[in-house]
Amino acid sequence: MLASAEISRAIADCQKHHKKPVVASMAGLAASGGYYVSAPCRWIVANELTITGSIGVIMHSYNYRGLLNKVGVRPEVFKSGKFKDMLSGEKNEDEVLPEEKQMVQALIDETFEKFKQVVAEGRSNAHERNGGEGRKLVEQWQDYADGRVLSGKQAYEYGFVDELGNFDTAVDRAKDLAGVDSANLVQYERPFDLGTLLRLFGQTEGRSVKIDLGVQLPKLQVGRLYFLSPTLLH
Repeated sequence: MLASAEISRAIADCQKHHKKPVVASMAGLAASGGYYVSAPCRWIVANELTITGSIGVIMHSYNYRGLLNKVGVRPEVFKSGKFKDMLSGEKNEDEVLPEEKQMVQALIDETFEKFKQVVAEGRSNAHERNGGEGRKLVEQWQDYADGRVLSGKQAYEYGFVDELGNFDTAVDRAKDLAGVDSANLVQYERPFDLGTLLRLFGQTEGRSVKIDLGVQLPKLQVGRLYFLSPTLLH
């Protein structure tokens, strides 16, 4: 959620300080954090079959104390405060304090309110800047902010997105909002470098991959230190 919040804030600041409209193009999936990022955009385009929405917050964990009891393992915990081991999966049910549950739920509720604030402010600002064009959130929009996923068509009906279409639709809309007839599109892709090459060796499903680089690489020896420059790995 933090990463989505940072990107969302950067988008809002860009439009505020540089007066440049940002258009979001939703493809197959743009739910939860994906919609958090899209919410402050000047215009949101989604395909009818896009999966979006999922406005909500969840914290999930496992309690494995029952399994530990079955195999005869008992945790010994030393802590500085009674809540230092909160959310621990080693606790018995009666060891989870009511205050602990309340604090966790309070964190969820606080983050959820922030999420809804971003949606409300983003869609309201967009509708105002667009001079009434696009879609406006329906009055009961919070009824659909209960974690449910929405199709692009449903999101359009409820005012979560402005237009149905594809990437080309978003490009045309961006040019229209920017007041230009043509534009050069720049697509950012992950560069292929040594780091990418090493990741290939780490992905295996029982098959071997041999890549001929045209040079004889030195063999790594046990007990020696090796350094790979960060410039080669990023």
